[in-house]
Amino acid sequence: MQNQKIVFENQRGQTLSGILDLPAAAPAGYALFAHCFTCSKNLKAAHNIAGALTDAGIAVLRFDFTGLGQSEGEFSDTNFSSNVEDLLSAVGYLDREHEAPAILIGHSLGGTAVLQAAAQVDSAVAVVTIGSPSEPGHVARMFVGSRKTLRDRGEATVNLGGRPFLMKQQFLDDLEKQDLPSSIGALRKALLIMHAPLDDVVEIDNASALFVAAKHPKSFVSLDTADHLLSREADSKYAGRVLASWASRYLPRPTAPEMPSGSDSAVVARTRADGFKTEVRMADYEIVADEPRSVGGTGLGPTPYDLLSAALATCTSMTLRMYANHKKLRFESATVRVEHDKIHAKDCEDCESGAGRIDEFRRTISLEGELTDAEKARMLEIADRCPVHLTLHGETKVRSTLA
Repeated sequence: MQNQKIVFENQRGQTLSGILDLPAAAPAGYALFAHCFTCSKNLKAAHNIAGALTDAGIAVLRFDFTGLGQSEGEFSDTNFSSNVEDLLSAVGYLDREHEAPAILIGHSLGGTAVLQAAAQVDSAVAVVTIGSPSEPGHVARMFVGSRKTLRDRGEATVNLGGRPFLMKQQFLDDLEKQDLPSSIGALRKALLIMHAPLDDVVEIDNASALFVAAKHPKSFVSLDTADHLLSREADSKYAGRVLASWASRYLPRPTAPEMPSGSDSAVVARTRADGFKTEVRMADYEIVADEPRSVGGTGLGPTPYDLLSAALATCTSMTLRMYANHKKLRFESATVRVEHDKIHAKDCEDCESGAGRIDEFRRTISLEGELTDAEKARMLEIADRCPVHLTLHGETKVRSTLA
């Protein structure tokens, strides 16, 4: 995942701070992430969810609302309506600089704001809420002890999540004006509601209310024992992976030229200009090969040498199965482990080359069944006769032509 720090202006001319998380290859689409009430874009859960999305090829913009994190403005001057305005400003930034977001994601009150803003985002085809209230007024419960002061003085210092915030009466007045159920009913976009049944900040009943108010297509995913902030890394990464898989269904499929067909004797591989991720077609099967992130890949599939090691391992175990069947041995299974390294030729006692590096495949074979020591020894010899083993040791030619 590549991170770019960005800034853009909201509708009041204040500078908002954001992070644009980009996948290694060209994005399949863009998502906008809205954080929870009084949180920031740097919340660990937001980072992990963005990471899961970029792993799936989706770029993510997460930003700080006005008066929070590194964004300008006073938090006390904000309200639910200004949060919606900030979201639309972020949409405008993506539209101008990259591509308008196809996916809108919001955590807690950020999810409620996303639901309200979604009708004004024509590019959005999918909306996701995580632990979100079914109505903006839910957050007013946090001010119960300060209601009188807010009403009498117009402002009060409120403790939110262990931190003091100056709040104004206009925040509560704005909450009362919102009509979220009508917005949800007219959404006309795919909706995914994610919520933890044991959430003690925003109760699970909120998820039920959202689900009932929404039209299809709509989905619900339980986050089981997760807390409201998804503070356990396993919970936020799980949410991100599920979200990414669900959202990918609604993104336009790439219009790349059709992959040539393989055959029983031909394997076809194609690598595009935007990374090492490689489509592989063999007979009726398709897989993906890649390189690790450490060398510039995205780690979405096995490396070429992984595939070569796999060919040796599978060929060996199949050969042993055939031999055991032929000899009617009391054989149950063969497990073959292959490790590959490049070693210095001078360190190899039985190699013909004396300089440079050579490829070394270390093969470990585990045999299960009622086999004698002699039978096991013979099967170890048979392993060296597997066709891929013989190919690696024999004379091989690779002849290349341009199609």
